[in-house]
Amino acid sequence: MGLLDKATHRQYYQSTDLGNYQFTSLDDIITQFEIAYVGENKLISKIKRADIAFHAQRALQELSFDTLKSLKSYQIDLPPTLVMPLPHDYVNYTKVSWADSSGIKRPLYPTKHTSNPFQIKQLDNGDYSFPDFVEQVINGDFANSWPADGTTAPVLYADDWLRSSDGFLGRFYSGVGVYNDKLTWSYVSRQLPAGGRSNQIITSYQAIDVSNLNYVDLSGDGVTGDIAWTDTSGDSGTATSTIRLGLTTTNPSSITNFWARSDFSGENQDGSIFYHYQSPLAATSFYDMGYVEWTGAEDSTKTLGGVDVRSLDTIYVLALSFVNTSLDLINALALIPAGTSTEDPNAGTITGGGHINSLDNVSIINAYASEFLATKVGNEKNSSTWNTYKSTTPSENNNDDYEDNTYWPMDGERYGLDPQHAQANGSFYIDPRLGRIHFSSNISGKTVILDYISDSLGTDAEMQVHKFAEEAIYKWIAYAILSTSSLPIHQQLAPRFKKEKFASTRQAKLRLSNIKLEELTQILRGKSKQIKH
Repeated sequence: MGLLDKATHRQYYQSTDLGNYQFTSLDDIITQFEIAYVGENKLISKIKRADIAFHAQRALQELSFDTLKSLKSYQIDLPPTLVMPLPHDYVNYTKVSWADSSGIKRPLYPTKHTSNPFQIKQLDNGDYSFPDFVEQVINGDFANSWPADGTTAPVLYADDWLRSSDGFLGRFYSGVGVYNDKLTWSYVSRQLPAGGRSNQIITSYQAIDVSNLNYVDLSGDGVTGDIAWTDTSGDSGTATSTIRLGLTTTNPSSITNFWARSDFSGENQDGSIFYHYQSPLAATSFYDMGYVEWTGAEDSTKTLGGVDVRSLDTIYVLALSFVNTSLDLINALALIPAGTSTEDPNAGTITGGGHINSLDNVSIINAYASEFLATKVGNEKNSSTWNTYKSTTPSENNNDDYEDNTYWPMDGERYGLDPQHAQANGSFYIDPRLGRIHFSSNISGKTVILDYISDSLGTDAEMQVHKFAEEAIYKWIAYAILSTSSLPIHQQLAPRFKKEKFASTRQAKLRLSNIKLEELTQILRGKSKQIKH
């Protein structure tokens, strides 16, 4: 039976698997290996499928690095931080570049003369410091954000803080961001599919390394108040808002449900029962290490002391806010700036009240002297070396054509020029400690492209092999099984399959090089052009 007997042309061209016929899934390769190589009177009489799967994955990894076309590519607009996180399945890079206005890639070259080292905290006399009450939260005062405060759009990100959803300040739905150097929330309730109303819980959080700590203290400055609202029908009222700040061992990125149910219970007009989406974030039990809370009209500093972290390596400080909504509260908004109007898709233009909930000066300090080296406050991720490098105009920006009275008479006698610095595109270096790529300042705002290698094991969809290399992976698996077996017959066969593995890998590499005779001929024609007459 043909491989495409059950697939019509329409199914193929209207699907997302265009060109997928050139690949064979790793699961099919494992099955076909069992059929061809395993069984009575075959190369391998008996073996577990799990063993074949292990060697198949190892073969796919090794072939991905220098044989298969496993190249991936990411593109971002480089923010003012001049930092790009390494991709989640990154193994090594092949090229880093930025795209100009014509879409042409301009290669960037690595610089080997700077880095972002761990900056050790020292005493005034130069001795290493092992202090107590060392701040563990980075950017807890929310002073570092981008775009910078003062821009017209109050949609600001806090450096080193992550958001659990896509809520933005000033948008249609609930949001979180930085306004006037404070973490601030906006709110809107929403019609639920099964009736009733609910509001979205928007969080901001940061992972804290506590592997070297014993006890920590948490504190923050919170401001809350009753939120005035007015809906499209002219009705108005107030809603109670809450800010919760606490510690949890659960990674907030694992939460995908952000809707908190209304405090109203009852039936719809048609008699059906309200069904509300209840987010785990709405339960105080989510903060399994404790929390502090501001509700109603509060403006104070609150502290949670003596939290035991001796058995933990990583905890998460999580800040969230929500509004208690009911069926009568059609839409409750606290917009940034206060009093601004916005359009809600469900209820038209709504004007929010004048109160803004905010959180500031979030702090986690170790309650006892550390037994390990600490970094200088403010340089947890950005050492002074990196801060100096990114604030300096790089040498790549020096585009002097040397056609002046100083350089012109030298007749080209510029000996010893390093080619990697003889370009104006910019430079970068990779910080393996923090998993980030750092760029020179002349790349800020440009479209940066990272071409990198993965091991083809990131997702099930990636675990496939090009048919040009299918035989190579069979030989890889066979040789791996034979070479690790203690049976004498397998040890005798291993050298033969080692040679076959090498030959099939070389053949796969030639096939995948994709050399076309006509294209090669055209290139060679260019090589034979006369350049002198």
